[in-house]
Formats: sequence, C-alpha cells, structure tokens
Amino acid sequence: MISEIVTYLTATLVIYYVAKWIYRRFPYVYLSPLLITPVILVVLLLVTHSSYDSYNTGGAWLSKLLQPATVAFAIPLYKNLQTLKKHVGEIVTSVLFGSLMAILSSVLLARLMHLNVELASSLAPRSVTTPIAMNVSQMVGGVPTITAVFVIMTGLLGAMIGPSMFKWLRIEGDIARGVLLGTSAHGTGTSKAFELNPLTGTISSISMILAALFTLVAAPMLLGFLG
Repeated sequence: MISEIVTYLTATLVIYYVAKWIYRRFPYVYLSPLLITPVILVVLLLVTHSSYDSYNTGGAWLSKLLQPATVAFAIPLYKNLQTLKKHVGEIVTSVLFGSLMAILSSVLLARLMHLNVELASSLAPRSVTTPIAMNVSQMVGGVPTITAVFVIMTGLLGAMIGPSMFKWLRIEGDIARGVLLGTSAHGTGTSKAFELNPLTGTISSISMILAALFTLVAAPMLLGFLG
C-alpha cells in the first residue's frame, strides 16, 4: 500500500515537472502541463493495467493540497484589494451573466445532441470548479463522475483558446481577461491567468469562486424551469 502511494505520487510529480520544464522552453498551448500530464498518466495506467483506484492511493494526496492552495489565493486578493473594490460591480455582474449563459448553453447543447436528462444534468455545471460541479450535478440528478470529465475538458479548452480569444476580440484589460478565464475555465483558467500577470490571476480566482456560488444556486432552479 505504501509503495503504491509513493510510486504514483512520485510518477505524477515527475511527469508534471518535466511537462512544466518543456512548456517553459516551448510555451505552446498544446504542451501545457495541465493537458500533457493527465494524458501521459492515462497512457501509463493503460500500459501497466493499473486501475484508477490504485493510482488514487497516491494521487489523492495531491488533491488534498487543493485546499491550502485555494487559501493561498487570499494573498493576491489582499494585495489588489483596492482594485477589487473599484470594479466589484462589473465583476459581479459579468460573472453572474457568464454563469447563467454557461448553464443555458449547456442545456441547449444537450438538447441539440439529443442527450438524455441524466447527461444533460451532468453537463450543466461544467464551467465551475470540480467539487462544486459534482455537488450540483448530484443535486439536479446528474452523474458526478461524468460531470468531472466535462469540467476538466472545459477548463483545458478554456485555458488553451482563451489567449487566442483575447487577441481576436482585442481584450486587453486585466479585469476583463480575469473574469473571462475564471468564469469560463475555473481553476485551470485561473492558473493560465496567473501566467499573464498577478492582477489577472486575482480577478480570475474571484470570478471562479463567484461562478461556483452562482451556479450552486442557479443551476437547480434553471434546470427545474427548463426541464
């Protein structure tokens, strides 16, 4: 048991840091550690015929680090407190609208693809961070594990195409960029936002939290109304 924990934990860290080193030398979106690491891990598990439960004996320790990592967001929040106070109205309004559109677009997509109710409910909370999304999915009759897959895909795609959207739409403001990444691509988008600059990352982290809260309240009501 201990050997499995050490093996899978070490393998994950080594793969991530190698991928991060490659990304620093060749900063292309398709070489992002957030994309490369899970792909390599999946291949590794398939080749070695290892189950996810076996991997998670070590991988779960990294998941537990999300809590102190989330608390660490308080530091940039404090440093940019005055900017946040100045733009609080725009941030809250934008995140609320973005969260509602994310839910509605998910429901519309599910209907266009003729998905059943269970899959549609699993897709609806895809734009918020995984723990909240899985809880919302369970509340509205979805499958939390399927929701987690949708969340990961949404985050990766958002982080990959976000910078291109900024250039195409000529979005240059740090506030606007942070709101876009945090609302649409949750934690993965926030990681990308901090690569741009600390203020964009701070706004993204706030947007991610607000989007989770709005979705937690709005998703059950909207799905019940549209259902």
